[in-house]
Amino acid sequence: MSQTASVWVVLLVALVAANLPFLNERLFGAVPLSTAHKSLAIRFGELVVLYFIAGGIGLLFERRAGQISAQGWEFYAVTASLFVVLAFPGFTWRYLMKHRH
Repeated sequence: MSQTASVWVVLLVALVAANLPFLNERLFGAVPLSTAHKSLAIRFGELVVLYFIAGGIGLLFERRAGQISAQGWEFYAVTASLFVVLAFPGFTWRYLMKHRH
């Protein structure tokens, strides 16, 4: 896989992972919970875990392409901010739009 394709795959994985907590009532989209609705804290916890999973996939692609570059705190601050921005459509759909029940 080319480096350009790897970048697009990681961005697509990050987009799906960032919106997953807001689009369903299951833990990580697979595990049913005993409560009817997930709380916002659980959704944010999922968001953090999925951020590290998406980052791990990016790290695997980087390792496969060659040398892994050392990153400082700035890199993680920017990628976490990007991940939160990617989660905005799911957050908007879940909390800011009116749904008929």
